[in-house]
Amino acid sequence: MTQTAVKKGESRRGERKPPWLKTTIRTGDNFRELKKMVGEGNLHTVCEEALCPNIYECWERRSATLMILGDVCTRSCGFCGVTTGRPDWHDPDEPRRTALAVHQMGLKHCVITSVNRDELPDSGAAIWAETIREIHRTTPRCTVEVLIPDMRNEDAPLRTVFSAWPEILGHNMETVEHLYPEVRPQARYDWSLDVLRKSKSFGLRTKTAFMLGIGERAEEVFPLMEDIAATGCDILAIGQSLQPTKRHQPVDRYVHPDEFEVYRKSGLELGIGWVEAGPLVRSSYHADEQATMNATPLHV
Repeated sequence: MTQTAVKKGESRRGERKPPWLKTTIRTGDNFRELKKMVGEGNLHTVCEEALCPNIYECWERRSATLMILGDVCTRSCGFCGVTTGRPDWHDPDEPRRTALAVHQMGLKHCVITSVNRDELPDSGAAIWAETIREIHRTTPRCTVEVLIPDMRNEDAPLRTVFSAWPEILGHNMETVEHLYPEVRPQARYDWSLDVLRKSKSFGLRTKTAFMLGIGERAEEVFPLMEDIAATGCDILAIGQSLQPTKRHQPVDRYVHPDEFEVYRKSGLELGIGWVEAGPLVRSSYHADEQATMNATPLHV
């Protein structure tokens, strides 16, 4: 491990974003067409709800992350721009509409995520499974990547989702263990690791992501990566946290691209098959390229 190559940056709260975090607004034909499809289909995307900085690039590449089970989350993670509250979204037809949108977009690989729905007995697992199966049915050659909540680490709902056989099962660690009470107060570090272990044991390809710049120490990042590697995780994404609003978790520092490169190399040394690391990386960034690691759909 090259841990000595990483130095903790000074606090940069209130400092302007460095040049490597600047993005270009590109609203071409593909962007406008996807935005129209999402609106007409009454769909939600994490690209919009979480204020993703890559939305212009990804939508121009006809790559979008659809969000099911509504746009109100039962949890209040400090880094996330999605609205927190009591969800009232209930739409049994959502799996069909989501699959139709994937088909109309002509996607070869789609990414589906959701808010947390802790108030539901199955955490929304049935809708998850039906959505995956419906996409496989309507667009058989499209591989499906899901980014699921921890579902309170309960075996029954997790197995419901696993049994629909998404090609990639994603669940994000988000941050180092000691920051969970502050950053993810309704989640648990061991739960998230268990979700990755269980999905890998089930026979799925797994993926996770975490962010930097919210108060973690450099020496804590390597143990997190070791824990991730120990689950057998196949794909890891590491990016810079960006404060959605002033009410959210403040940015502690802007991590230099060179530091991200240290973590990328370390992840590969640990045996993780694909490590995407950089300031603007998000869990679904370049997901279509990562899917080519194994292009054969698991459901066939």
